[in-house]
Amino acid sequence: MARSLYEWLWQHEFWLPPGITWEDMQESEDTHYPQPRDLLLSIPFALILVVIRCAFERAVALPLSTKLGVRDKQRPKAQPNPVLETFYSTRRKNPKEGELLSLAKQCDLPVRNVEKWFWHRRNMDRPSLSKKFSEACWRFTFYIISFFTGLAVLYDKPWLWDHRECWTGYPQQPLQPSLFWYYMLELSFYWSLVLTLPFDVKRKDFKEQIVHHAATIFLISFSYCANYIRIGTLVMVIHDASDCLLEPTKIFNYMKWKRTCDSLFMIFSAVFLISRLVIYPYTVLYNTYYYSMEIFQPFFGYYFVNVLLMILQLLHVFWSCLIIHMVYKFILQGTMEKDMRSDTEESDKDEERDKIREKEKNGITCFSNVTSNGYIQRNGSEPLDNRVHRANGHAKER
Repeated sequence: MARSLYEWLWQHEFWLPPGITWEDMQESEDTHYPQPRDLLLSIPFALILVVIRCAFERAVALPLSTKLGVRDKQRPKAQPNPVLETFYSTRRKNPKEGELLSLAKQCDLPVRNVEKWFWHRRNMDRPSLSKKFSEACWRFTFYIISFFTGLAVLYDKPWLWDHRECWTGYPQQPLQPSLFWYYMLELSFYWSLVLTLPFDVKRKDFKEQIVHHAATIFLISFSYCANYIRIGTLVMVIHDASDCLLEPTKIFNYMKWKRTCDSLFMIFSAVFLISRLVIYPYTVLYNTYYYSMEIFQPFFGYYFVNVLLMILQLLHVFWSCLIIHMVYKFILQGTMEKDMRSDTEESDKDEERDKIREKEKNGITCFSNVTSNGYIQRNGSEPLDNRVHRANGHAKER
């Protein structure tokens, strides 16, 4: 059964244009074509990248964050409590009201103290600023290396300047060693991102990032097996062009270098919008959809690779909308919002919500308007001080 599945999966009709079979792709001493088994090398390479990342963050990024003045928030720690810790680890991190009452009885504590314990315990799990800084430093380092590696590999390749060259002789296009290692570098990196996903900072666009990583891995793998190497290299270098600008923007944001962060964000926005909404559709989508038809007729691989490329483009549109919204806010307010693209963590939202809840339960009420003469007003009504003075919970006319 496994053999039948293998033979069905690797039918040449799926992977190669009409009239081309696997016999036409036989290698010789001087000619090498992409082999699917080569992709297995990306897994150990990804593990090596994870090890390098851990060493880089510990030996380089963390000391650098200290020298650059990145300070973590001092958060109170939750007192050891086996009952509450077991509930936190096995049930949920934010118990409901009934569960709080039950836990308070079990621990012989006031409900308020139990609620504070969970608030402090959640704070302990939230990513620190130095962790975010270290993660951004690692990605910035990789994207810079990857981008300039791509330029060095492609600058003398004809398809970088004439996109029709992507299909000259397809699919019998020999695989050059530099292209092989460039592919392995990119594929291994995205596998490493998948491996570290549970440990990385959970961001606002977490689900979109998962879709992006999956589509990227599928796209790189399929393009390698079907020998879409030339179009694949264009996709990778276009993406790295803006990614290597996003990460330093985050770094300066964590360092509180506001003006530098704002300026770099505007440059990143321009590069992102131009590369993802202009260059990518013309250089990749139009090229793959239209120019390739000058060489061969449509087949399964043609439709499949175009679907994956369109998924990436939909993600580009999604992120572009977020960036345009932030640029609009920047123009109106003169400063950049803190949730730069994917850099708003869900945990930060939870912390703000917890603080609001904490204030409400302490009886602190926030009114919308504070007049210049010290009167507190609500919704434009007459000064509250002229009408009612509350003492010991009773209303008294002044």
